[in-house]
Amino acid sequence: MIPTLTWTDEGVRFIDQTKLPLEESYVLATTVDEVADVIVTMVVRGAPAIGVSAAYGVALGAHNTRAATVTEFAPEFEQICTRLAGTRPTAVNLFWAIDRMKKLFASELAAGTPLYQIKVKILNEAHAMYDEDIAACKAMGAHGGALLPDEGGVLTHCNAGALATCGYGTALGVIRSAVEMGKNIHVYADETRPFLQGARLTAWELMADGIPTTVICDNMAASLMRAGKIKAVVVGADRIAANGDFANKIGTYNVAILAKEHGIPFYCAAPWSTIDMETPTGDAIPIEERNQKEVTHHGGKQLTPNGVGICNPAFDVTPAKYTTAIITERGVLRAPYAESLRTMELAAK
Repeated sequence: MIPTLTWTDEGVRFIDQTKLPLEESYVLATTVDEVADVIVTMVVRGAPAIGVSAAYGVALGAHNTRAATVTEFAPEFEQICTRLAGTRPTAVNLFWAIDRMKKLFASELAAGTPLYQIKVKILNEAHAMYDEDIAACKAMGAHGGALLPDEGGVLTHCNAGALATCGYGTALGVIRSAVEMGKNIHVYADETRPFLQGARLTAWELMADGIPTTVICDNMAASLMRAGKIKAVVVGADRIAANGDFANKIGTYNVAILAKEHGIPFYCAAPWSTIDMETPTGDAIPIEERNQKEVTHHGGKQLTPNGVGICNPAFDVTPAKYTTAIITERGVLRAPYAESLRTMELAAK
């Protein structure tokens, strides 16, 4: 399994995804600020991985505190959570993980638990999130793998694999599961400009697993669909609204429209922690605008004229009407999503 992030006695160890696929190196974050920087600079990325990274960041802050009592630590704990929450706005898993830590801390504070025990409980909660993420991806894979064709091409956009999670992956977990079921799948991976997560990361992961993969430029998908080479599309998500609209890497909306036009099933795979029932529609999902240099430069070389206008939203929103099914660890959801999401949420309570 790809070691996306690992807790160690020294700090949190991350595979540096900005160096892949040509260099496999690791970054050790020993402070809360370093964990935050790792998230912002996309050394670690992918909504589930960001959430667990933040949980470990909170655990690291608790581990490093010089506070002697819970009362002394309480304001520092709030600062830690605020620092991590400010890293990336779109992926709701980040806020889900931090809220889970806040609830734990508030409960232990009210119970009068001593600080040394709270530190242990915070770390154990982060470990639990890590294990739950892997289990969720495996369950998602089992549900989604059955939906993919027995043979043929499957298109994916961005990287929603082991590198975007604690292991196995969401969209790529569905593909991995389908292959494990004996299905003859050939993956077409959109390059995913401007950060090239598909070309660099998805291709690297799937080649390591021996799954046939072809990288295509983002503007080639329609042509391959028309030629009959793509039988299904599966992507991940960074936030799913209560009506089924979802945010994913920029360009996902394009792919969804193309799939609809060509009569190709379009699946979204994400853990339940990515579903935000407090956000009514995709219009309310905050979209991160990233550094212009991701567009103007590549490999240290400038590609665009000086002074030209640049737009670099990291995500777009795909309306629910384009999605054939939403795949979660709890099962497969179908339209109308406002109803099926609410029903599944109530069933889990």
